[in-house]
Amino acid sequence: MTERPAQRTPNRQLAALIAEAGFSNAGLARRVDQLGLEHGLDLRYDKTSVTRWLRGQQPRGTTPALIAEVFTRRLGRRLTAQDLGLDACAPVYAGLEFAGTPEEAVDIVSGLWRKDSGSHAELRKIAFTPAGLVVPSRDWLIGRPDDKVARAEQPARLPPQGRPAVPRQRGQGDRGPGQRVTGGDINALRSVGELFRTLDDMYGGGHARQALVRYLEHECEPMLRGTYGEQTGRKLFAAAADLTRLAGWTSYDIAAHGLAQRYFVQALRLAQAAGDRAYGSYVLVTMSRQAVYLGHGREAVQLARVAQQGAGTNAPPVVQALLHAAEARGHAVLGEVRSCTASLVRAERALEAARPGDEVPYWARFFDEAQLADEFGHAHRDLQQFRAAVQHAERSLQLRAPAYARSRLFCRVVLASARLGLGELDQACALGAEAASAAADMRSVRATEYVRDFERRLEPYKDAAPVRGYRDKVAALG
Repeated sequence: MTERPAQRTPNRQLAALIAEAGFSNAGLARRVDQLGLEHGLDLRYDKTSVTRWLRGQQPRGTTPALIAEVFTRRLGRRLTAQDLGLDACAPVYAGLEFAGTPEEAVDIVSGLWRKDSGSHAELRKIAFTPAGLVVPSRDWLIGRPDDKVARAEQPARLPPQGRPAVPRQRGQGDRGPGQRVTGGDINALRSVGELFRTLDDMYGGGHARQALVRYLEHECEPMLRGTYGEQTGRKLFAAAADLTRLAGWTSYDIAAHGLAQRYFVQALRLAQAAGDRAYGSYVLVTMSRQAVYLGHGREAVQLARVAQQGAGTNAPPVVQALLHAAEARGHAVLGEVRSCTASLVRAERALEAARPGDEVPYWARFFDEAQLADEFGHAHRDLQQFRAAVQHAERSLQLRAPAYARSRLFCRVVLASARLGLGELDQACALGAEAASAAADMRSVRATEYVRDFERRLEPYKDAAPVRGYRDKVAALG
């Protein structure tokens, strides 16, 4: 007698969530297929597929994680495959977790460094997800500080009985597991950060990004897994947070947006382990800027406001100016004139309150009159207030040091777009050509996209002589 196949158990958890989200079976299948495209996957699910899942069939591969991400986006809370009654699998969210402990944070971020160092082409395809911003920013804002980050020296392992211990031969510069971290190590991390920041500002994020990631993998991770006291440990986590944020920033600059988002989330968690709320607010501002660039204005505003709450009213005036300017940029993307203007005014007043003797964190020292004028220029350009945009962009270019080459390029494009908005075609094309020339010398997708955005604005005037001249100049750049 032939045995009947085992009956599958209907998936009531999935059914309940489908009802809560208001999806039809076909609607859920379509969203899973669309999300798969974001991750470079060609999926062909339909309403029959969803019916099978509801009857208890388990989807294959990373599909359970994709389904969970669809519900996360829809319902605004993090859901895993298990929450949907599905088998666990490799998460498409890997790297967006806000770790529960410093040890877990080290495991997550070091795994990200290693994977990026070995296969950055794959990671560059990971999609940015606005829903992935909600939980980390909330957990940072309301989470409890880490009581302890110190790591004690681990006892040496005894060799197997009857076998003599053979010391491992190391080069003089090699760092062994469990080695004590010193103040010199932390100073080295800080110096490396300044070096890579300078390269990024001058030549774009693509110039030395991979070298930075390898440094994190081979130098920073062994330190985090070394031994250190409480005070040294906090400083170590702070330096690691800064380098991780910079790895995210350079990834953002080459349009690896999903990867950048993951680095920013992990930098935020490392900043919490460092006990540095102000730096955590700066990481959130960085995330807000990425959201602005990708057109997610509402998320950008929310991130900036969470940063303001977390930093508190005792933050230095320069930091407060930075936070309010970030909020203004989000309002500008949304076309919210009054809210944008109010945030810009708060940023301006905060910067005016700064005094030469004030103690300013090293990471906020870039935010000066030139940067504030740049923020004003971008915001007014986005609000189509072109005369004001011209005024502020010109001021920023006058004040901005040549070392900030990419920022000057961005500001020049803003000025060109504003001149175009005022009907000043000759000046706009001349400025655009200068920007295109600068972009050709950089490894920055953002720089290229700024120039392309200007060229899209030129389309209505494509037959005009200044535009033809501009295109000839750009073509000559190769």
